[in-house]
Amino acid sequence: MRRAPKDSAESMRRISRRGVLLGGAQLAFAGALALRMRHLQVDQADEFRLLAEENRINIRLIPPSRGQIFDRNGVILAGNEPSYRITIVREDAGDVDDTIARLSALVQLDEDELGRAVAEMQRSAPFLPVTVAERVSWEDISRVAVNAPALPGVTPEVGLSRVYPRKGDFAHVVGYVGPVSERDLARYEQPDPVLRIPRFQIGKVGIEARHEEQLRGRAGAKRVEVNAVGRVMRELDRREGTPGADLQLTVDAGLQSYIQARLGTESASVVVMDVNNGDLLGIASSPSYDPNKFVRGISVADYSTLRENDHRPLASKTVQDAYPPGSTFKMVTALAALDAGVVAPDETVWCPGHLKVGGRRFHCWKRAGHGHMNLEQSLRESCDVYYYDLALKVGIERIAETAKRLGLGHAFSIGMSAVTDGLIPDKEWKLRERGKSWVIGDTVNSSIGQGFVLCSPLQQAVMTARLATGRSVAPRLVRHIGDTEQAISEAADMNFNENHLRQIRRAMFAVSNNRRGTAYRSRIIEDAYRMAGKTGTSQVRNITAAERARGVTRNEDLPWKRRDHALFVNYAPYDNPKIAVSVVVEHGGGGSKAAAPIGRDVTLQALFGGPPPLDAYPSGDRAHIAAQQERLQKLIEESSPEASSRA
Repeated sequence: MRRAPKDSAESMRRISRRGVLLGGAQLAFAGALALRMRHLQVDQADEFRLLAEENRINIRLIPPSRGQIFDRNGVILAGNEPSYRITIVREDAGDVDDTIARLSALVQLDEDELGRAVAEMQRSAPFLPVTVAERVSWEDISRVAVNAPALPGVTPEVGLSRVYPRKGDFAHVVGYVGPVSERDLARYEQPDPVLRIPRFQIGKVGIEARHEEQLRGRAGAKRVEVNAVGRVMRELDRREGTPGADLQLTVDAGLQSYIQARLGTESASVVVMDVNNGDLLGIASSPSYDPNKFVRGISVADYSTLRENDHRPLASKTVQDAYPPGSTFKMVTALAALDAGVVAPDETVWCPGHLKVGGRRFHCWKRAGHGHMNLEQSLRESCDVYYYDLALKVGIERIAETAKRLGLGHAFSIGMSAVTDGLIPDKEWKLRERGKSWVIGDTVNSSIGQGFVLCSPLQQAVMTARLATGRSVAPRLVRHIGDTEQAISEAADMNFNENHLRQIRRAMFAVSNNRRGTAYRSRIIEDAYRMAGKTGTSQVRNITAAERARGVTRNEDLPWKRRDHALFVNYAPYDNPKIAVSVVVEHGGGGSKAAAPIGRDVTLQALFGGPPPLDAYPSGDRAHIAAQQERLQKLIEESSPEASSRA
């Protein structure tokens, strides 16, 4: 049936309207799509380009090379050596267990080290490399490199590892480095990102720790291109970091090695100090330990051996430990009395072997007594009663004040760990710390360096240097940081009466050079190098009245830990002081027997810059000294870096 023209026209109009609406909608959609494409391709082009780059390019930190540490003559004490290691990135490895199994077939992996690596991967960011084997051979590195396609996420690397070529000689001074711990990170408000690299190492003790930020330097970065599975394809660019600053110390490596050899197996310490500028030329604790073991990861067995050793090899005895100074403190009491005007140098005190104070007997070390003693004689023969009498006249406050002026009771900041204050007691201290009043017996005990008095070997070296010069010399251990020399503390005049100091020095000279002196057997006979010194013996146990009645037990007959500490301080040359030396031998017995010979030998070694001529020693000692020098030289050569490299 044929449609009417009118109906056909109406139908056409409807179709035209629908076409216009549909075309408009299509045009609007196409326009919106074009605008969106323009927004994505033009307006947001940089953002999407960056996202694409991040999927293709990784940025990795480059640890900086750690600054090296040298002695005063440029001998390296802490350096860096190439170390081959194998790392794995968890997010690139895929199946980590499977990858490690494949790696184990190529390289022998230490189970303990592998366990630490797996634990690190669990707590570290997945994109951070974790070391699974270090200090591996070049052959191992080559096998891993050849089999790289089968080891996703595994990378052979060469880095720098800390090394201490002098081993135990400087362990207590330089310290050592170790992996960053959570406790280390907690010390910083905003930790350096490089500290979060697994097994990155920082200073733990000693100079390494105290100067960590200068030694560490600043990290660099590299951009590497990776493929779809995360394998590194190529390195695009790198920005090298800033190496850490080198440090130069004031110590002399040759002298330090000699001191360590001379101390041998004793639990002892020695400090050698330049009396003119405070430079520490030697600062040694014995026994020591090999810090390289801590860098590589010390075993439980080795660490337990160090911890359980009753000679405490981990302790820095020169600065960390404080001892009753014994008779080496008598110069303080004498100077306080002279300064107060309560005694004249030629005034004598009668020593019958004891002094009764407040109903108690205070004994002299010489049971029969010394008889009449003046200042020089009392120091020369170390009469205790003379100083008991002085203490009653001068009082503890004046003694404490003089001790502090001479450097005792003060923690010197020299860059080593756990530097002690020591203790110079007075009435206020006892009331505050012990809740008790000071009694006269405390003053008597303090006068001979017993009771509450405690001093470190470093403090005693400072005291001796100040007595020798009359100036407030302060110790210095770090000589240069980078190219910057560290300031020398101004050694101002201490305003002691020079005549009083001269009396003390003359008495110290008699200790070492008068036949009745307690250190006469350890004298130096070369006139240009004669020393002035003072022996000391500090008790570590109470001697009962019953023991005194039957005779005090000799140190040699006591267990090691109940024997007295042996001490000796000296400066030399007497007429032109250059160095001060302090020696402490723990439980060594008498200072004249155990400590003074060490002080004499170290003094000559320091003054001569090497083994001294035999004619500097008394003739009766020369055969013994010649054999000792030969033995020590052999020990030094066997422990030298050159000997280690040959081995």
